[in-house]
Amino acid sequence: MAAPTTERPASTSETRELAPAHRGNRAGPALLTVLTWILGIGFFFPILWMVLSAFKKETDAYTSPPTLFFTPTLEQFQTVFSSGIGPYLLNSLFATVMSTVFVLLFAVPAAYAVSLRPVKKTQDVLFFFISTKMLPVVAAIVPIYVVVNNIGMLDNIWTLVVLYTAMNLPIAVWMMRSFFQEVPKELLEAASMDGASLWRSMREVVLPVVSPGIAATSLICVIFAWNEFFFAVNLTAATAATVPVFLVGFITSEGLYFAKLCAAATMCALPVVIAGWIAQNKLVQGLSFGAVK
Repeated sequence: MAAPTTERPASTSETRELAPAHRGNRAGPALLTVLTWILGIGFFFPILWMVLSAFKKETDAYTSPPTLFFTPTLEQFQTVFSSGIGPYLLNSLFATVMSTVFVLLFAVPAAYAVSLRPVKKTQDVLFFFISTKMLPVVAAIVPIYVVVNNIGMLDNIWTLVVLYTAMNLPIAVWMMRSFFQEVPKELLEAASMDGASLWRSMREVVLPVVSPGIAATSLICVIFAWNEFFFAVNLTAATAATVPVFLVGFITSEGLYFAKLCAAATMCALPVVIAGWIAQNKLVQGLSFGAVK
């Protein structure tokens, strides 16, 4: 019969040797957290400075060194409201919402077709979609301007709706395709065996599964359409001008009205921030959709 073995307890010196390793393992996540906060604050700081400058007077907003302590005022926001920002906000809202709706109406069926019902030339179709984003917008503005002018659609908000739809459609198709590819094929097979039509399968089976992806795609399209400037400044004048065109009005030959510009930019960014805050849960689900099997 073998004699029982006894384990020698670790000595104090061995314990001291293991302690630094444990401290090193704990310091890694803490250091990563600190670096993440520093990076996040670095990205957010320009936005914070813009909001703070919106509550300053012009004499305090454009100083060197910057003025850190000041008396807040709403004078700049009152000036922005009196400058007639309302029609610009309505134009941006209409063009953004309508173009996003049209993008989803076209992109969802197209992405469904190229992902769940692929054909022989599917890869060629996908390359054609993304190749339309390779042409610089400035290279196409002249023919677009000529066509829009000939059909009498200059300074018309529907012109921007059509252009924004065409601008965001390729990105939406590629994004939605990645979400559709994560839909389990067993769901479609079960729906087909139950006698569900293609439209019913898509409406009651596929769309609820990819709804986070639709929300993420919608928010991306909203941001791109809301911030678009080049088409708006070249194809609109007084009737259909959007928010980015309104912001340029604060840069004049008399100087830069920095505080008023910050106030206007804060007001113009607020709708997109609110939309992102409302859709944040769906956005996180959409961006992580299919990441974990």
